[in-house]
Amino acid sequence: MMWWPGGGWGWGGWPFMILTMFVFWGVIAWVVVTLIRRSSGSREAAPSAEQILAERFARGEIDAEEYRKRLETLRSGR
Repeated sequence: MMWWPGGGWGWGGWPFMILTMFVFWGVIAWVVVTLIRRSSGSREAAPSAEQILAERFARGEIDAEEYRKRLETLRSGR
């Protein structure tokens, strides 16, 4: 690139070029981080209704009679 006297952006172009460089590398870093997070994310299935009910029973939130009634309801499809 040739430098013509009084032409070009002058000194005002340097801050713009530096800012543009930081934005460019910031976008590249954001894309890489996003791709890594998506590829390593856990893809565990949500617990089933019966599993949740069993956990509630195990924690003592519901008694045995209520557990049996709700389990019967879940299995009957109502």
